[in-house]
Amino acid sequence: MVDTDETHSNMAARPPRFVFFVVFCITIGGLLFGYDTGVISGALVVIKDEWDLNSTQQEFIVGGTTLGAIVGGLFSGYFADRWGRRTITFLSSLVFILGALIMTFSKHYSVLIGGRVVVGLAVGAASMVVPIYIGELAPKEFRGRLVTLNVLAITGGQLIAYLVSWGLADVHDGWRWMFAISAFPAAIQLCCLPWLPESPRVLIQRGQDERAHSILRRIYGNKVPESAVDDELESMRRSMRTETAASYRDLLRTVNFKPLIVACMLQLMQQFSGFNTAMYYSATILKMAGFSSTKSATQFSIAIAATNMLMTIVAISIIDRFGRRKLLLISFTGMIIGLVLLGIAFIFIVGLVKITKDTCGEYIKCGACALDDRCNWSPGSMVCAPKSSTLYTDLTDNCEPVNGRDKAGTWLALASLIFYVALYAVGLGNVPWLVQSEIFAQGIRSRAGSIATATNWVSNFVVSVTFLTMTLHITASGTFWLYAGILLLGLVFVFFMVPETKGLKLEDVQRLFVGTGLPYRRRQAVSRKNSQSSSAVGSRSTSGEIANAQLLRGSQE
Repeated sequence: MVDTDETHSNMAARPPRFVFFVVFCITIGGLLFGYDTGVISGALVVIKDEWDLNSTQQEFIVGGTTLGAIVGGLFSGYFADRWGRRTITFLSSLVFILGALIMTFSKHYSVLIGGRVVVGLAVGAASMVVPIYIGELAPKEFRGRLVTLNVLAITGGQLIAYLVSWGLADVHDGWRWMFAISAFPAAIQLCCLPWLPESPRVLIQRGQDERAHSILRRIYGNKVPESAVDDELESMRRSMRTETAASYRDLLRTVNFKPLIVACMLQLMQQFSGFNTAMYYSATILKMAGFSSTKSATQFSIAIAATNMLMTIVAISIIDRFGRRKLLLISFTGMIIGLVLLGIAFIFIVGLVKITKDTCGEYIKCGACALDDRCNWSPGSMVCAPKSSTLYTDLTDNCEPVNGRDKAGTWLALASLIFYVALYAVGLGNVPWLVQSEIFAQGIRSRAGSIATATNWVSNFVVSVTFLTMTLHITASGTFWLYAGILLLGLVFVFFMVPETKGLKLEDVQRLFVGTGLPYRRRQAVSRKNSQSSSAVGSRSTSGEIANAQLLRGSQE
């Protein structure tokens, strides 16, 4: 029998075109995820004036998608196991279209909120199922790059949303077109679905081994011998025969609970790093930092979104070579540095001032004055005054740098924000989704993934509704340094608890969490045991047999 690992090492430098077609069709869900979460920033600027919305109503419009995503992410895992990954992808496309139509033709505030919640359901389902779907279809040598393509689609969707918002800002009913555009990618995905295969692992669970073999043959291409495909199929069969987890209660078993903690913590850190607030409020942050107008701040926001997308492309090119763990450690370290520098920049611009003064006149810097909704700045008199004041004719909320210190702080803020975003995109922006698709056993993967995805969206909601409040009460610098402190704790967690999964079959990865040792140390031990077991079992044994024997022994420990 052909050795599967040896055969895979002789695979072509790139997977077959069929794999790229499948991944392209699936990642349209990621594009819609990015677009629908990004487009609201531009649309809301117009809607709030057209419908005369207060701040609470605006928060509900923004939060509607997040709340829907929490529900969609939490429950889609259950249905993905019952109906399959392909069916959930189909349903999420339909829901994306339905939500887009509701928002486009909404005439009342409550209808718009309903449309945002409907889109959120699709966003949550897509954010859960797409990484798992790709991870189960991708050859292990290319799994990191192919799953990370979904993150590239998300960042691309966000960038497109910023550009569309910019282009339609002055168009009559432009905000309706912003929402309508999201229906077109979903329609394209629906057209692709007849050619999308179901996950081979799902088909094996259903007893459809011949269909699973046919799909594996197309995934690995003609350059891989038939015996290697047979070995892969047998490895999946044997792995599933050893699995008993079939409900949410089974997540409490040690062998499942450890990876669940890792997945949820990584998703928690992705949001508590403050990145999404940096994206949602990038124009606000840059305006606080001294960029004189909303237009210039928005232009730099587009540059930041482009940085996120470009560095995601870099991550795709190196993730299977560098590994997930190393990129996370680099990413956490760089983001901490970026946030510390961003906090220092804001000391130059705003100062360590809490935006809780009794009167506007107590603010001595324009940046602090502009953060208080009651106040505006007089550049001519260099004082902060109430917006209703008639003593000054030049009141504005735009802050021009007036000296070298302010200018240095402004550009340091921009540079540190771009550096922070770049390091996020290289690691923390994509690795949690990839690791989440790898570390769970087949029988529990969707359910565990749904809990991790819901953790991401719940923490997203918490951070997004507290960011501006924290800048008022613990200062902008204090807020950025708080995020840096959280990331420092995350760095320690990653060092001790997150193992390297590159180059391992999905059926092998869970063994990294078996036993009482720290997961990051298990890689070498597993490799040694694999080598010893391979010698003992002989050339007829597949890697799947060895993996499952180890897993059974570990579960009994």
